[in-house]
Amino acid sequence: MPDNLALRMRPRNISEVIGQEHLVGEGKIIRRMVEANMLSSMILYGPPGIGKTSIASAIAGTTQYAFRTFNATVDTKKRLQEIAEEAKFSGGLVLLLDEIHRLDKTKQDFLLPLLENGNIIMIGATTENPFFSVTPAIRSRVQIFGLEPLDNDDIKSAIQTAISDKERGFAFDVHLDSAALDFIATATNGDLRSAYNSLDLAVMSTQEETDGSRHITLDTVENSLQRSYITMDKDGDGHYDVLSALQKSIRGSDVNASLHYAARLVEAGDLPSLARRLTVIAYEDIGLANPDAQIHTVTALEAAQKIGFPEARILIANVVIDLALSPKSNSAYMAMDAALADLRTSGNLPIPRHLRDGHYAGSKDLGNAQDYKYPHAYPEKWVKQQYLPDKLKKANYFDANETGKYERALGANKDRIDKLSQ
Repeated sequence: MPDNLALRMRPRNISEVIGQEHLVGEGKIIRRMVEANMLSSMILYGPPGIGKTSIASAIAGTTQYAFRTFNATVDTKKRLQEIAEEAKFSGGLVLLLDEIHRLDKTKQDFLLPLLENGNIIMIGATTENPFFSVTPAIRSRVQIFGLEPLDNDDIKSAIQTAISDKERGFAFDVHLDSAALDFIATATNGDLRSAYNSLDLAVMSTQEETDGSRHITLDTVENSLQRSYITMDKDGDGHYDVLSALQKSIRGSDVNASLHYAARLVEAGDLPSLARRLTVIAYEDIGLANPDAQIHTVTALEAAQKIGFPEARILIANVVIDLALSPKSNSAYMAMDAALADLRTSGNLPIPRHLRDGHYAGSKDLGNAQDYKYPHAYPEKWVKQQYLPDKLKKANYFDANETGKYERALGANKDRIDKLSQ
């Protein structure tokens, strides 16, 4: 029996998979494939420890196929050749190809015909989005399924099963306090492998009672984990999902959700990503509705990066609350995108001659800078003249938003100038 609890509790069939009901529940796609014995190669992607290996193992166990593993980073092409040879003579096998996004071209070229002939049912596993990280040649030959982090109830159910299973879990009685169970479920953040490892360490490092059982308290599991496992892969989808949720929550003026997603990044210690995204939000989503928020944001984030965590969380909190509750405007951002769209459609149109540089020798002979009217020479510091190229002279890119006093003033001034220009 393997020493590692996570290995001992690996599901033996599809019914023992924890969570992922959208894929392995009754009537769902992977369960239907298994029950019909119509397996096809697939890629499973999602955060670590949520069941990618477990599903592969369960498929093999349910269908009675041989189960082999291959790591794209460390295993050699020779090992892949050995697996292919075994599949040829055994009538097929299930291959868990871990870190498939790191599969080099030589291994890819060897693997492709094996996927075509069906000797190998490949189940690729990756924490990265395969639509970006896996080559089209592989993607076109497989189905792609996204896995979700396990919720606290899933983790608790798995832990309780491990404790009660005397064959694969622990041969002796384990008494786990409810507070300890809650802590494991929460602190491991949907990562069942981490939950199993934490429980295993807590149990095996606890002294036996007189009856041979072991009593696991909250203090024991806190000591076993040392710190919260609420971290994230900075190159994985989850990281960008949190950043996206943060921006959308601030844009939607939900201060509580904004603080929640910011807290995830604070807990992960990812100050650089926070600083970059909050700066973008200040200009993209708050914009001209509250320019002071941009000044506060840049100043606070520069200070936060100097002092670092844990104190930086205080400055982050100020920025997040200010941005979430500020009036919102994307008018400047939309105006620039509209101008870029015209540029890409029309190309570099001729600049009106009166706006061209007139400082170099011969410019006057070309008619450059002639008849230019200098606005400062006029009473209202404005004078009617054409600035846009002829083809775009009626273009209007900026429409003021009414959510902030500053932008309302800009809009009023634009309206006044537009009327004078008619």
